[in-house]
Amino acid sequence: MNYKIENIKKKMEKLNIQGMIITNPSSLRYVLGFDVEGMIFITDKGNLLITDSRYIEYANSMITITDGIATANISELTDDDNFSFFEDCERVGFEEFDLTYSSYSEMIRRYRISDMVETNGLIEKLRMIKDNDEISYIEKACNITDNCFEYLKKFIKIGMTEKEIALEIYNYFIKHGADGLAFDTIVASGTNSSKPHAIPTDKKIEYGDIIVIDFGAKYNGYCADMTRTIFVGEVNKEAEKLYNFLFEVQANATRKFLEGEDTKVIAKSVEYDLNQKNCTLIHALGHGVGIDIHEKPILSVKSSSILKNNMVVTNEPGLYISESHGIRLENELIVRKTVKNEYGQFMEFEVMTFVPWDLEAINLDMLTIEDKYELNKYHAKVFEVLAPHFEGDELEWLKQATREV
Repeated sequence: MNYKIENIKKKMEKLNIQGMIITNPSSLRYVLGFDVEGMIFITDKGNLLITDSRYIEYANSMITITDGIATANISELTDDDNFSFFEDCERVGFEEFDLTYSSYSEMIRRYRISDMVETNGLIEKLRMIKDNDEISYIEKACNITDNCFEYLKKFIKIGMTEKEIALEIYNYFIKHGADGLAFDTIVASGTNSSKPHAIPTDKKIEYGDIIVIDFGAKYNGYCADMTRTIFVGEVNKEAEKLYNFLFEVQANATRKFLEGEDTKVIAKSVEYDLNQKNCTLIHALGHGVGIDIHEKPILSVKSSSILKNNMVVTNEPGLYISESHGIRLENELIVRKTVKNEYGQFMEFEVMTFVPWDLEAINLDMLTIEDKYELNKYHAKVFEVLAPHFEGDELEWLKQATREV
C-alpha cells in the first residue's frame, strides 16, 4: 500500500477518526504523486480517488495495484454508493483549512456523515518531513535555479527591463527541464528593491542599481526558492554595509542547534541581531518548501514549530530602506541530524542552494573569524558541487568567486 496513506491512517487512529476526506490539491499531489482534481476517501474498508471524466483515464494510468487506491468517476456514482463510503465511520476527518462551509455542509448531506471533524493540519504536518524522492525533486529544482542565476549574470544588461529579466527566467526554466515557475518571479531594481514582494515592471536597469531577484523552478511538482542581490556597477558604501550585515545574520541563523529547538528561538536570535543595528525584519525569516512554495514550518517569532530531520526550509533575511533600496539573501536548506554527544543530538542546516555570495559586495575586514569560516565552508561546498560542470574561463571564474578569504 501507498506508505503515505499508511502514515495518514496512523495519525487518524490517534485522532480517533475512522474516515478521512482529502480535498486540497497539494495534499492530493502529496498522496498520489501527480496532479488531479477530485477527492480521496480513506477508511478501513479501502481508499478511493473520486474524480471526473477529464481525469479518470489519466488517474487510472498513474495508479498501480500496489498503491491500494481505487478510482471512481463522480458522474457514475449512485446515492447508494455515496451512502456506503462512511457508513461504518463514527467520525470522519477533513482538511479544515481547505474546505468551505458550503462544501462541508454538502459532504455531510451527500455522504450521510454523522460527525465530521477537523484534523488539526494532519496532512500539512506529514508533508513537512520529506522522503528521499521528494528531496531529489527539490534538489533538481534548486539545481535548475542555481544554473539560471549564473546565466542571468551574463544576460542582464543596462537598459533591459525587469519584465524582460522575469520572462527570461521562465524561458530558461522551460528549456532546462523544469515544470515552470515555483511562484511569480520577483525582479526589483532601484527603488523597487525596497518592496519585498515587488512585481516586475517596465523599469529599465540603470548603472548603480541594486537588483533583488527572488525566483525558483518547479520540478516534478516540487519547488525551489532562492534570492540574490545584484549590484550594477560599483557597490556604494551604504549598500556594502547592509550586505555585509545581512550576510552575518544569514550565517548566524544556520549554525548547529540541539534537536527539539523551536523555530521561534532561531527567528528571535535573528531579530536580536537586527535590533542591535536598529533594524527590523518585516517578514518571516523563512518557511518550509515542498509542493507549495510556502509550507510549514514557518521560521518566525510569531510561529512555533520543532525543526526535524529532512524538513526543507528557507533562510531569507532582508533589509529594506523605504523608497531607496533593499537587500535580501536567501538559500534553501534541509535539516539534518549531525553529531550526538553528552549534550544531546545536534542538528544542522545542509545547503541546497549552490550560488557564490558576492565577494565584491562583502567587506572582508568587517567579518568575524566565525563569519569567515562560514563563508569559506559554504564556498568550498559550492566549488565542490559546481566545478565538475565547469571548464575554461567559467572554471577560472568559479575559483575566483569561491576563493578562500
